[in-house]
Amino acid sequence: MSIDTSAAPLPGVLGSPGEPWPCQNDPDLWFAESSDRVEAAKQLCRQCPVREVCLEGALARREPWGVWGGEVFERGRVRSGKRGRGRPRKCSVA
Repeated sequence: MSIDTSAAPLPGVLGSPGEPWPCQNDPDLWFAESSDRVEAAKQLCRQCPVREVCLEGALARREPWGVWGGEVFERGRVRSGKRGRGRPRKCSVA
């Protein structure tokens, strides 16, 4: 799988011409099913110079799934994180 970044309107965002974005090294990582690989993708996103632009674009396009701008998308929306221990559930358990 490869990601075409040539049409991305990001002039002046990257440090030097040809500098790779973190997602170009292992594109499959951003669409992984294991939680360890998803967390690894999110960690790489935190260091990316275009993270905010990537997230805004994914929200605008309603990306169906994957890690975009450091957030996990599901059905076109950012998936909320796991609930911490001790927090009440949204619905009661029978």
